[in-house]
Amino acid sequence: MDLSNSIYDFTQGDTWRIFRIMGEFVEAFEKLAKVGRAVTIFGSARTKPSDPYYKKAVETGRLLAKEKFAVITGGGPGIMEAANKGARNGRGVSVGLNIELPFEQKPNRYQTHPIMFHYFFCRKVCFVKYSSAFVYFPGGFGTLDELFEALTLVQTKRINEAPVILVGRKYWKGLGTWLGQALSRGKFISPPDMGLFHVVDEPEEVSRIIRRFCQVHNGTEED
Repeated sequence: MDLSNSIYDFTQGDTWRIFRIMGEFVEAFEKLAKVGRAVTIFGSARTKPSDPYYKKAVETGRLLAKEKFAVITGGGPGIMEAANKGARNGRGVSVGLNIELPFEQKPNRYQTHPIMFHYFFCRKVCFVKYSSAFVYFPGGFGTLDELFEALTLVQTKRINEAPVILVGRKYWKGLGTWLGQALSRGKFISPPDMGLFHVVDEPEEVSRIIRRFCQVHNGTEED
């Protein structure tokens, strides 16, 4: 029996991958458990610094940092970079959950707490597990994937209630119309499910919704 080949087969197989997966979770959990309450911000990696949404993401990150929220992003360019930059400018905690990709994903320089992932699903768990709210700027498949994951988890009560905020009424209008007409009227979701998310335009609205939610749910509602 060739033991060297057997060991090679084991380390290249699915069983061995379990240990890499465990390692990613352990490292991420240990680091994220120390950042305190946090908000995850999603959006396109392709958004340029000259884009109005980039500038709004910077301001959103800054405002959240001033409210003592850590800002979590996917760690890449575009909206992710903008939100990390805003958190850094606000002297807050700026977390980047970076993923190994052959294109698009290059870690931005504004992260105070960078964490690397090989597996998408490990990264997705960490986006959700440590967030008190979810903010979505215009984006592509990845942004939509994360949006519907959060909505599903909130709807099914697999996670605690949390604000889900879409930034850009013009961008999200078509999706909202389709959800109302195709899903809600078709009875694929319940009418109250349309209230699981907010659609706003300005960073101040994002901050206000999250701050209000925390006041109500932490028993510190203002008169």
